[in-house]
Amino acid sequence: MKKLNLYNTLEKRLSVFQPIDTKNVRIYACGPTVYDFIHIGNARPLVVFDVLVRLLRKIYPKVTYVRNITDIDDKINKRAIEKKINILELTNETIKNFHKDAHALGNLKPDFEPKATDHISEMIEMIETLISNGFAYVSSGNVLFAVKKYKNYGALSGRSLDEMISGSRIEVAEYKENPGDFVLWKPSSENLPGWDSPWGRGRPGWHIECSAMSKKYLGTKFDIHAGGLDLIFPHHENEIAQSCCANNSDIMANYWLHNGYVTSDGEKMSKSLGNFATINSLLLNFRGEAIRYALMQAQYRAPLSFSKKSLDEATKSLSRLYRATEDFEVNDGQDTQIIENLCDDLNSPKALARLHYLADEANKGSKECAQKLKNSSNILGILCNSSEEWFKFGEVNSNETIENSTITEKEIDELIIKRKIAKENKEYEKADQIREKLLRKNIQLEDKPDKTVWRRLKIR
Repeated sequence: MKKLNLYNTLEKRLSVFQPIDTKNVRIYACGPTVYDFIHIGNARPLVVFDVLVRLLRKIYPKVTYVRNITDIDDKINKRAIEKKINILELTNETIKNFHKDAHALGNLKPDFEPKATDHISEMIEMIETLISNGFAYVSSGNVLFAVKKYKNYGALSGRSLDEMISGSRIEVAEYKENPGDFVLWKPSSENLPGWDSPWGRGRPGWHIECSAMSKKYLGTKFDIHAGGLDLIFPHHENEIAQSCCANNSDIMANYWLHNGYVTSDGEKMSKSLGNFATINSLLLNFRGEAIRYALMQAQYRAPLSFSKKSLDEATKSLSRLYRATEDFEVNDGQDTQIIENLCDDLNSPKALARLHYLADEANKGSKECAQKLKNSSNILGILCNSSEEWFKFGEVNSNETIENSTITEKEIDELIIKRKIAKENKEYEKADQIREKLLRKNIQLEDKPDKTVWRRLKIR
């Protein structure tokens, strides 16, 4: 098998992946801050690093995958005040919605999904160590990391401290010894979440949570840390600094992977710009599998241009693949070319192209290629359903809402049973009337030797 090559942001180059322990590859990915529905830009790292985990599990006997949840943050506090609800109520509901969306996108569950609020003691312990080691200081009830004390600060982003400060929205406060120093702990007023600490009642800064939780579940040094391009600075840069200084180590993770932005009309998609589409809203019109497919159409480090037209096209592509694998079940036969494509820095466009080549050959009559297509698509998290299940929902477009379908799945099944009884009683005209009734609802029936299956016709 071809060796796995990954682009390491820390080294600024493509290199062969060499795990610390071949018996247990360890990966940490930054998860959501739970104050709102995730949008298509948030979904890209979920899908990208899910594919990475699937690939690693094809190569290695065990992969430990950790993806955190940030449930303490100023954005959460602000949203709870705006909605006039309890913070816990907001975060619990948002986590529930996040899990629903992640499942719809076909993502595997991480082995561990730690919440920040469940690991305050670990954060306090790490902050105490940083103070003891001379890398952090207390000022006006805040605890701050002194960036000039860490000689390798800026290695990940490749910029000097002055460049990073001038190019970002770093808070310049009187209690900081240096403008670039970042908060590890800050005071909380009575109306905000807070925990007792050696520095008074307060709450953690954003960066410390990932350092504390990755250490707990993966150790002081692990294989891969992953996240979006926007996390390189300050989040990941600060994680490295505080982890290395607290753990007395030269490195936090061997490989740092970052996915590119999702753009809309050439502009980065984000909540602050208001040009985003939530997964929750897109699922009213599109299957989660189609959204997943669209997110894999560009190599993960490249920008990805998103539009609803791209989701229409993804739906068509998936329908073509499902037709080619109809009547085939998954077995052990794999297509090694797809795995080799993914070993080339997760080249998902090449892997998808290979799937369509197999579909072409299957449509020419190659059962071997149809079987390989069915067997190998799981590594990308697609074609996991039967063709029958896929076509039950048809190829609706961006102007058609699945939830507004004029006939439900239960009603369809009931009519199929009535038609079956009519045919058994030789009431063929009645059976034909039921077929025509369903056809007028854009439901096409297909009689097979042992059952009748149905699919929604294209709505264009």
